[in-house]
Amino acid sequence: MMRRKNSLFAAAALATAALLGLAGCSAGAGSSSGSGGETPTTATIALTGTPTNLDFTTTAGSAIPQALMSNVYEGLVELDDSGEIVPLLAQEWSVSDDRKTYTFTLQEGVTFSNGAPFTADDVKFSFDRVKTDWVSSLKTKMDVVENVEVLSDTEVAVHLSTPSNAWLFSLATPVGAIFTPEGVDDLANAPVGTGPYEVASWTPNESIVFETRDDYWGEAPGVEEVTLKYFADATATTNALQTGDVDAIANLQAPELLSSFEADDQFVVTSGTSSGEVSLSMNNRAAPFDDVRVRQAVLYALDEQAILDTAWNGYGSLVATYATPTDPYYEDLTDVYPHDPEKAKELLAEAGQENLSITFTVPTRPYAQAVSEIVVSQLKDVGITATIESAEFPAVWLDEVFTKHDYQMTTVLAVEARDILTVFNDPDYYIGYDNSKIAPIAAEADQADEAGYVEGMQQVARQIVDDAASGVLFLFPNITVAKAGLQGLPENAIVEALNLTDLSWQ
Repeated sequence: MMRRKNSLFAAAALATAALLGLAGCSAGAGSSSGSGGETPTTATIALTGTPTNLDFTTTAGSAIPQALMSNVYEGLVELDDSGEIVPLLAQEWSVSDDRKTYTFTLQEGVTFSNGAPFTADDVKFSFDRVKTDWVSSLKTKMDVVENVEVLSDTEVAVHLSTPSNAWLFSLATPVGAIFTPEGVDDLANAPVGTGPYEVASWTPNESIVFETRDDYWGEAPGVEEVTLKYFADATATTNALQTGDVDAIANLQAPELLSSFEADDQFVVTSGTSSGEVSLSMNNRAAPFDDVRVRQAVLYALDEQAILDTAWNGYGSLVATYATPTDPYYEDLTDVYPHDPEKAKELLAEAGQENLSITFTVPTRPYAQAVSEIVVSQLKDVGITATIESAEFPAVWLDEVFTKHDYQMTTVLAVEARDILTVFNDPDYYIGYDNSKIAPIAAEADQADEAGYVEGMQQVARQIVDDAASGVLFLFPNITVAKAGLQGLPENAIVEALNLTDLSWQ
């Protein structure tokens, strides 16, 4: 998936990713972007869930980094398709003996899309700016940074207040994006980055058009232009692919529609994994879910395998909390709350909530609508009456649920990688979990050696599951459908970014 130059590490990552790419996409013909024997020079990708603007430093949600990270913005490091940290704008780095100083050697000859050269000053500017200008809750990932020291144009030292196992990984997420001081005046409409593409146009609620940069420092994509085209629902995306209006669907939101593509050799269907949890979030600060017994009853009431099979045609997998198999501290905790309606009824009776009525706020997203009726039916079987209240996504849901915490129960696809502490180690996050038990464990784990980090984070995950802080209905699959000649779409979705750098036609 990653194709950068000037680094032995990046070359190795490229070789590995090339094998993954070949496994996910096979050669073929057919494209709406070209005719006859000509090789197409453009690609159009269908998506659902449009960005509200182009500034992820001030706006929550995954749609903006999905479009811009890896394509327009880059960081010092990135993740390969298996979740490993590999170099990007940094050629290499070293870590001090006390694990508190990271010294990065930067790539040379890199420019931003506005022509400004990339230097160590931009790293300092970007990291400092997270603390001063960012509004997104992601900014807390930079709290551990004490200061950033520019050693030369191509070398920068980042001094941490304490050792941190999580910090380097964070640099592969949007919080690690590198900006130039001359390019932050209008981030909502005109992003400026070092990536292989620049934004040629953006039509809100409709499309983003990327043009390939002639002056990109790495290996250029195999297309000259990419359009991200946004549709209201999954059916519209599949119709667009069948009629030739688009060349691929990224992260298909309706697996029941796959059969027509699987039987047609003009298309290639790939099902990979992701770090996205389809949550069943309960507001820990609001009745009745401020009672752990009620939260536990909900989890015992749910048959997650039946939800997965019915709502998502069996695509995906089951996890117990916001820890996925690509996380180093993952362990299978799905047996903690087996499907046990009688146990659920006992806990509700103990809590004095035998005839419970709640509001289930459901965002207008295909996965949410698919799971909601099944969840309502399963809860009804144990005496919980859940009334669905639809919330337009992203605007209304982000405002009412995420920002104002005005909800009882909701579901949302949480796509941020390694987000267990983002969600549960902040009592002001929308779930409102009391983190007093896990905070010291998480802090100690972050400063420990690798083994201590894994052990500590597993303790954190077990505590969260024991407290039934929030349910996970299933781990979202990354289903891609593309015309057979289009190669380079990522098989897995480990981070939010839809990395389009390797796109090409064969």
